[in-house]
Amino acid sequence: MSAFNDLAQNLVHIALQLCSFLMLLRLLLQWVQADFFNPLSQSIFRITAPLVEPLHRFFPTFGTFNTAALMGAFVFKWIYVCILIFTGQRLFNELPSYLLISIYEIFVSLVDIYFWGIIIIAVASWLDALQHPHVSLISQIVEPYLSPFRRLIPPIGILDISSMVALIGLIIIRDRILPTLKYTVESILF
Repeated sequence: MSAFNDLAQNLVHIALQLCSFLMLLRLLLQWVQADFFNPLSQSIFRITAPLVEPLHRFFPTFGTFNTAALMGAFVFKWIYVCILIFTGQRLFNELPSYLLISIYEIFVSLVDIYFWGIIIIAVASWLDALQHPHVSLISQIVEPYLSPFRRLIPPIGILDISSMVALIGLIIIRDRILPTLKYTVESILF
């Protein structure tokens, strides 16, 4: 029975992670003002609308920054913690501590979105598929992060190493800075 419980817990975790991922994608799509008429963009907006639209009453959009989508992503991270508390795997008095851990997980998810977005753009450029609608949408999302690197590091012949430097920056953030931050917060809270 324990294996079934673990499987069910993992499936719920994956589903909630996917929902949070979609909310973060909506946040980024609106923030960079990506092509709304792109089929993938429209699908993400349609899927996330049932949660984001009611949240707009409490969390307004500031310019192009959709706080309702950010709170939606946070809600899905938080629901998983509440499920763990309900099933007895976490203590109720630790609930406020997991608020900060949920915020940390949102940062990790954002770094992952940018990391894999840059990888997809690089592979698509090798395959000459940059004009594909999904790839162009991903390019619109990662371009605000890549543009400072492209301004500072000019191409060397036909080789643009700015994407590699941007990836190294994300790896440092993901593997060094964020875990250190998490460890510091956990040592203070627990």
